[in-house]
Amino acid sequence: MSELNQPLLDFLQRSPTPFHAVENLCAELSAAGFSELKEADSWQLSAGGRYFVTRNQSSVVAFVVGQADVAEAGIRMVGAHTDSPCLRVKPNPEINNKGYFQLGVEVYGGVLLHPWFDRDLSLAGRVSCLDANNQVVNKLVNFDKPVAVIPSLAIHLNREANEKSTVNRQKDLPPLLMCSDNKQDFRELLLAEVQKQDASISRVLDYELSFYDCQPPALIGFNDEFIASARLDNLLSCYIGLQALLQAAEQNNDQSLLLVCNDHEEVGSASAAGAQGPMLKTVLERWIDNTESRARAIDNSMMVSVDNAHGVHPNFSEKHDNNHGPKLNAGPVIKINANQRYASNSETQALFRHCCEQAKVPVQSFVVRSDMACGSTIGPITATELGVKTIDVGAPQFAMHSIRETCGAKDTGYLCQALEGFYLFGG
Repeated sequence: MSELNQPLLDFLQRSPTPFHAVENLCAELSAAGFSELKEADSWQLSAGGRYFVTRNQSSVVAFVVGQADVAEAGIRMVGAHTDSPCLRVKPNPEINNKGYFQLGVEVYGGVLLHPWFDRDLSLAGRVSCLDANNQVVNKLVNFDKPVAVIPSLAIHLNREANEKSTVNRQKDLPPLLMCSDNKQDFRELLLAEVQKQDASISRVLDYELSFYDCQPPALIGFNDEFIASARLDNLLSCYIGLQALLQAAEQNNDQSLLLVCNDHEEVGSASAAGAQGPMLKTVLERWIDNTESRARAIDNSMMVSVDNAHGVHPNFSEKHDNNHGPKLNAGPVIKINANQRYASNSETQALFRHCCEQAKVPVQSFVVRSDMACGSTIGPITATELGVKTIDVGAPQFAMHSIRETCGAKDTGYLCQALEGFYLFGG
């Protein structure tokens, strides 16, 4: 586990935003011999080739062109998403109030808000700037130190805080950055940070910046049984999916393999870089340009959509169906929903179970309580867009969409073995 978990913790620490996550994924792909493709260029793909392509710097598709006829053998696909719920800085964010400087924020995705208070927060993301040639360029920025906090109101001033506590997203969430009696210009502060890495930058035009918790990921528990970190949903799946792809590619030259990590899942996936957008479909069209061959390949393919699952919480076990409460450190979870919020069906479930059996990995099942709403993933969206057989699976975790989540230290290894088994055995 240490061989897998420590690099995972490092990846989580270095990936505070989808932009940083994709940059780090691409660095590993390049180191493993994958060649980067540009969507604007002409592609010349060859059997045995390893490639990756990005879009918006926040989504990536990596694939191996197998030696076998792709129409006959299909493609074994794994999908995940790079984004996590967070607080995004607004375009005109400056708030100067009572001698303090704060930034207005917008809530991205279904954030569990209370854990964001009283945390050491930093800022990271993408900044679009003008360089010395008066050209627009993108720079990734990470302040990489605590620069803000959202202080709670003292219990003495809110005696009912432990009984009745709501969060007003407009009023209660602006983080505090500094003491200042003068009006501050956030773009000027941001420019100074960007110029630390590139002195030629003359102006900040725009940005996509998120606050994040500075507390590093860690192994926790009396026997180090758990991993605690921000963005486990769903960077854990991205990283484990990548490791499974790299390991499988070294063992099998015949089978075509693919990993897609999309942005914007937490807000519905409807974007150029999201699963509902055309990125993956376009890659497949350029890879297999013959319409009939592509249709045959897709029919012979399968997608494993990997997104973390709700582990049964010992303090709130009544929130689960009694027969479907996945445990941490007990293996990956097959996610099932009769209303197609998950894309799993009996055929894909059977194939994945068979992969787990061959890889000697335990497997669990999750169905939401019948009186509760069910979340969703990129699985049903990808299945709808491509027509590919799909299953939804994931590692079980606690505190999904919190600023700090918890999963099992053994489940990373189990999930990696299961995905590697899928890439190699295909069910």
